[in-house]
Amino acid sequence: MQDHKVVSREKWLHARKEYLEKEKEFTRLRDSLSRQRRELPWVKVDKEYLFDGPDGEESLADLFDGRSQLIIYHFMYGKDWEEGCPSCSFWADNFNGIDIHLHHRDISLVAVSTAPLDILNAYKERMGWTFKWVSSGGNYFNHDYHVTFTPAEMRRGDVYYNYRIGKFPSEEAPGISVFCKNGNGELFHTYSCYARGLDMLNGAYHFMDLVPRGRDEDDLPYTMAWLRRRDQYGD
Repeated sequence: MQDHKVVSREKWLHARKEYLEKEKEFTRLRDSLSRQRRELPWVKVDKEYLFDGPDGEESLADLFDGRSQLIIYHFMYGKDWEEGCPSCSFWADNFNGIDIHLHHRDISLVAVSTAPLDILNAYKERMGWTFKWVSSGGNYFNHDYHVTFTPAEMRRGDVYYNYRIGKFPSEEAPGISVFCKNGNGELFHTYSCYARGLDMLNGAYHFMDLVPRGRDEDDLPYTMAWLRRRDQYGD
């Protein structure tokens, strides 16, 4: 920080305009990738899933709540965990409260975890969140969408995550799955992403990317070693 190059306003403006061209190129590429994402083929959802939600037992179709598009955030919260994943909690802080805007674009957003609903509700109240959160502890939804792994898979070290087979440090993993419902009530899986693909949902990281130090995680023992749940930071 102290040794960073300092120039005149004129030279700064020249460098900034050069970088602006790269930003515009990135924006065009992002728009193109978003269009290609929307053009991906779909897979029909033939399996029935029942979730434990605030309105009792709810099917996957119920989670659409009268809309045609559904985004599921796979929140890491195992059945016997004392707290939700700190990184998923960080992500939830960034998408909490946007539901009303999504609703006006025909989109429902729901978090899904394998922990029991009463545990999820208690943690949700502690964190001050308002988004809908349901439990998939009674079905194989999270496993079918490759974010919850069986004990046998963990022992073998051959879990399927982020479209490849390998080891994973936890029986739960984060992810996003997107679904669509047509006029006949048929459900389709349209998209899923995992790992760094989830960055698109975290506005705080995008703010950090604007400042000189960026995310400032390179010298930490591991990525996000600095992170705490919102009620666990010191003064």
